[in-house]
Amino acid sequence: MSTVYTVPSISCGHCTATIEERVAALDDVVSVTADVDTKLVTVSGGTADDISAAIEAAGYEVTATASA
Repeated sequence: MSTVYTVPSISCGHCTATIEERVAALDDVVSVTADVDTKLVTVSGGTADDISAAIEAAGYEVTATASA
C-alpha cells in the first residue's frame, strides 16, 4: 500500500531529489517518488508520522495525506 503526501512547496528537481533522499533513508521505506508537477510525494512502506517528519525536516510542509 502507498501513501500520498501533498507538498505544495515542491518547485523544482532539487526539491524532489531532497525529499526523495530524506524519505528513502527511513527504515521500512520501499520506494518514494516526488513529483514537481503534481506536488505529490508517493511512498510505499514506512510510517506516516516518520515520513511527514522527514519531509518537514527537509524544509517542506505536508498539507494532506491520503492512502493510494
